[in-house]
Amino acid sequence: MWVNRAVCLFIAGICAAPASAEAPLSAIDWLSQSVSEPAMPVALPVPKTNGLAPDATISVKPIGESSIDGVGLLPVSRTGFPRDLWGGTPTDDLARLIRAERVDTLPAVQSLLVKILLAELAPPTDSDGSGALYLARVDHLLDLGALDQALALLSLPGTESPEAFRRRFDVSLLLGQEDRACADMRANPQIAPTFPARIFCLARGGDWNAAALSLRTGEALGFIEPDMAVLLARFLDPDLSEGELELAMPDRPTPLILRMMEAIGQPIPTAALPVAFAHADLSANTGWKARIEAGERLARTGAVEPNRLLGLYTELKPAASGGVWDRAAAIRKLDEDLTDGNGAAIADALPGLWAMISAAELEVPFAEIFGPRLARLTLSGDAGALAFRIGLMSSEFEQIAVQRVAADGVEPFLIGLARGNVDGLAPPDQLGGAIKAAFLAETALSPDFAALIGQKRLGEALLLALGHITDGARGDIRDVTSGLRLLREIGLETVARRAALELLLLERRG
Repeated sequence: MWVNRAVCLFIAGICAAPASAEAPLSAIDWLSQSVSEPAMPVALPVPKTNGLAPDATISVKPIGESSIDGVGLLPVSRTGFPRDLWGGTPTDDLARLIRAERVDTLPAVQSLLVKILLAELAPPTDSDGSGALYLARVDHLLDLGALDQALALLSLPGTESPEAFRRRFDVSLLLGQEDRACADMRANPQIAPTFPARIFCLARGGDWNAAALSLRTGEALGFIEPDMAVLLARFLDPDLSEGELELAMPDRPTPLILRMMEAIGQPIPTAALPVAFAHADLSANTGWKARIEAGERLARTGAVEPNRLLGLYTELKPAASGGVWDRAAAIRKLDEDLTDGNGAAIADALPGLWAMISAAELEVPFAEIFGPRLARLTLSGDAGALAFRIGLMSSEFEQIAVQRVAADGVEPFLIGLARGNVDGLAPPDQLGGAIKAAFLAETALSPDFAALIGQKRLGEALLLALGHITDGARGDIRDVTSGLRLLREIGLETVARRAALELLLLERRG
């Protein structure tokens, strides 16, 4: 009996947990099951009230301003958003809208969404302190692979919940900070870790005997699935697997499984996994090709800075050809030619390089790196026109447009759009016409958006507008007009112009 009692104490109440406690605690499918739900609510002593029974209807609710839904990294002085952006929109509706935002959207839209997710704002008026909106914000950052930003949001004071811990634990694992993850577990005694997570951290801490005992105990109690038990056994003693067949690759690996498979000498390729897993391949221990490919995946979602991608491309000299090697070699050569001012070589190579970059959907990161540098060159003909378009996808788009003498065709419209004045300019196609309408003074705000603003539900309108811009380019282009018009109405002029330019210049529209 003493063994069972000790085991129950050891796992902090897991023995009493119902079967439902093993259900996932998150909507994110790939999160590790690193914590267990409490077995039952902790019963607090009932205070004496001079013989009167306490009122059972009394409940405690956090003051709105202290709700976790309002925490953020960017104050209103940096975002420019009104502090009451969320207003009266129900928390659950906002969480649903954020989770529904596309990952494969325009870079300008993506960047604005990340700013919204990181913003410090007043919580919605109905926020109850459960953190539904906060977790939705974190989860979308994870979907984008923006792990550094997510970890910063998860590390803010007042965010020490089991749901937040699960995400913080996994983010740390993916960033190669296993010791931090385990230290975080030890520093949060209110967290009840699952057996696999506890065993992993005991081993990381060098307590192999306790880890082995926990494995045997967990198996005996049925708290460790058979496949996980085999993986844990090999993780604790790789020598036991000598001569044994390699473990089958899991269909849905978690960050915890990823790190243990790596430790036993069976690393899992991350290319087919969610983009967040690409961070695991940025380690110096990973081959150069895999690191470049991981950097490209993360650059597409804006999760890494373009200059970091440039650093990966130029780290070494490619010794092979094809695919990523050709891109790395061409970018390395372009960087050298720009440094040397070799305009002739650049003019000759730029069309082919741009075709490779477009095929890899890396146009905007490339433009951020090279667009302003290309604009400072005197390139003529097709190379000059291409360099101009690349520059329009950089953050210096307006300055580049001001300095450009328009050629025939679409350039007058592009220049006008970059400067925010398209009056009297002919759009290139139907999508261009929808974009032009958003920049005309006579175009009224959509009635739906006007109604939401009147109801002080600006944040809801903004999230819907981002969806309109992305999906409208693939469907009803009138949504593009309404979405861009909303951005301009609320003062997001620069974002509106960049999104409009990306819609016209990117081969994939959205």
